[in-house]
Amino acid sequence: MCQGINYASHVRESGMNPDHISFNTLFTKAPSCLTSARADVVRPAHVKLLDYEVELGLVMRRALTAPVTVAPDQLHEWLAGVTIVNDLSARDVQLPQAQFYKGKSYRGFGPAGPFLLLLNPAEWRRWPELRLRLQVNGQPRQDGYAGDMIFKPHQTLTELSALHDMQPGDLIATGTPAGCAARAPGKLVMWIMRHLLSDATKWRLFIGKGQRNPAYLQPSDVVTVSIRTDDGRLDLG
Repeated sequence: MCQGINYASHVRESGMNPDHISFNTLFTKAPSCLTSARADVVRPAHVKLLDYEVELGLVMRRALTAPVTVAPDQLHEWLAGVTIVNDLSARDVQLPQAQFYKGKSYRGFGPAGPFLLLLNPAEWRRWPELRLRLQVNGQPRQDGYAGDMIFKPHQTLTELSALHDMQPGDLIATGTPAGCAARAPGKLVMWIMRHLLSDATKWRLFIGKGQRNPAYLQPSDVVTVSIRTDDGRLDLG
C-alpha cells in the first residue's frame, strides 16, 4: 500500500498548496515489483522518464481486518518496524495515463530494505525524526524528515482499516519529500496547458521536456538511499 503527495515539501514542488490537501491519497503497487535494495533496476524499453522516491516503509505487526481508531501512541501495537522503500515511477506512464498503479508497478520498481528495523514503543515516538536522503551518483537529490508528512502513520492506519485488510508483514510506503526529477511547470505554463492545449499535446510536450531533464534516471546511474535519525540511534541502513 502507498501514500501519494504526503510530504508538504513534495506537494509544493508539485505546484500545490499543502494547506489545501484535504484527503489522504492511497494507492497500491503490485507486490511483484518488490526487489532487493541492491538489485539492478531494469527500465522497460518504452519508459523514458524513470524517477526515484525515497520513502519510509511501515511493516505491519498484526492483522488489520476491521475498522479501528489508532492513536498516535499506539503505533507499536499495530506496526512491527520500519524499512526503506524506493518508489520508482515511470512518470510518462503514471501522469499522462493517470495510472499510479501501472506507472509504479513494473517488476523491480519497489526496491526495499536492506533491513527491517524493529522498534519498541519509545522508539516509535521518534519516527518524525527519521531523515530521508537520496543521492544519484553521489549527488544529493532528496533530504527531508518524516515529520513533514501531512497524514501521519496513525491516521493512515485508521483510514486503511475501513478500506483494506492488512496482514502481518504487509508494507505501507508513506510518501516522499521534495527532490524528485519530476517538477511542476510554472503557473503561467500550467494555465496555458490547462486551457489552451489538448491533452495529447500537453502530455507530448511534458514527455519531450522530461527527456531533456538530466535528473531522470539513466542507464548506469547508482541510487543511494538512507533513513536514520541525526543521532544515529535509529538507522535503517
